[in-house]
Amino acid sequence: MSRYDDLVVILQGFAEDSKVAPLPLGKALDTLDQAAYALIALILVLPFLQPFPLGPLTVLGGITFATLGWQMWRGHESPVLPDKIRNIEMTHKTWATLVNICLKVVRFCRTFTRPRRTHLVAGRKGQKIGGVILMSAGLLMAIPFGVLPFNNMLPGLAVLFFCIGELEDDGLMVMIAFGWLVVTIIYFALFFFGLYHLGNEVFDYFKFGA
Repeated sequence: MSRYDDLVVILQGFAEDSKVAPLPLGKALDTLDQAAYALIALILVLPFLQPFPLGPLTVLGGITFATLGWQMWRGHESPVLPDKIRNIEMTHKTWATLVNICLKVVRFCRTFTRPRRTHLVAGRKGQKIGGVILMSAGLLMAIPFGVLPFNNMLPGLAVLFFCIGELEDDGLMVMIAFGWLVVTIIYFALFFFGLYHLGNEVFDYFKFGA
């Protein structure tokens, strides 16, 4: 259960099960047993790959990715999700949407992924690298920016490329994941700088206008 085809089959199974009643995320993921962290992270990151902020859900998602990263870095064999995430009930429409997005990701990624620089994804070293990526992306995503566009998408892309690299033994994708972390940090830093500069301008306006 470590290839894209397996992921598609799993998601389609979740979509079928949810036709009867909304399927809790935790119950669905429990069926993965010893599946890789990347498999679960890929399922969880799909809703965040959009430019629009998701409010408190983004913060909760970020904490979840950071938790998964910490567990991975510590060498835990299988991940444990927070109860708030596990108890989220997802309808058939939601699961069907995830399947559709996943299929598009599969078709796109298979055009450029292949096993290379495998030392970045293999063994204990690869596990620690993956843990750092998930923790960093999760903490960046958890910063409560409110209405800032792309605040969930940019770190989400780091998670996505880590998952691609892990599933396809492609270390280059892991390097790209680190690149997205750098882009996210620069983007957030520019936002804080602009906010600070705007605050000073407003302060000076009222100070000298008084």
